[in-house]
Amino acid sequence: MDKYRSLQQQAFEANLELPGKGLVIETFGNVSAFDKNLGVFAIKPSGVPYPELTPESMVVLDLNNRIVSGKLRPSSDTPTHLELYRRFENLGGICHTHSPYATAWAQSGNPIPVMGTTHADLVKGDIPCTAVIGNKQIEKQYEVETGKLITDTFTDFSPVEKPMVLVARHGPFTWGTSAKEAVYHSVMLEELARIAFYTLQINPQTSRLKTSLIEKHFQRKHGPDAYYGQGDAEKE
Repeated sequence: MDKYRSLQQQAFEANLELPGKGLVIETFGNVSAFDKNLGVFAIKPSGVPYPELTPESMVVLDLNNRIVSGKLRPSSDTPTHLELYRRFENLGGICHTHSPYATAWAQSGNPIPVMGTTHADLVKGDIPCTAVIGNKQIEKQYEVETGKLITDTFTDFSPVEKPMVLVARHGPFTWGTSAKEAVYHSVMLEELARIAFYTLQINPQTSRLKTSLIEKHFQRKHGPDAYYGQGDAEKE
């Protein structure tokens, strides 16, 4: 069996979740799956409709941006994924969508403020939004510079505590320890963006959640003494 087949299957299955969960239409969006041991990632081919995708159509590249398996052209966002894999540790998957609410926040150029415990359960603090990309960056290597714009946004907080970002005037990117988790974070980001939008429609003066509640809700699910869920406990 091809040594990349399992990775291609992971990427294929993750990509098929996007239209099914209402995160993309037509050929928008992409997911990649990374294998740290092999030093390669598999990503959706550019412009191919989701119903036409197969595991074999996933394009596999190394961290030098060289295609090592696949006959199709990889997603145009591949250099952005590559930049994130190079600069963020322990990523196993990356997802980019054009989901309506998250994209609307990105187009506004505003972070999504943490106003309630639903948000704090998943993300520690506001969901960041990058600066608007500059003309020199656009003219240089646009997709690479987009990746750098994202990583430069994370100088003061961890991509583990905030596994998602809004690229100003563009759209959302999320990541995780696997391609499946990256898609999960995209689903959750869209929901948090929607709730935040409704909250500000009801009360535009809603303040950020107080720090003690942010910490409590995030730590009880993600902290060293987390007690949400079953963990490794034996099920009765």
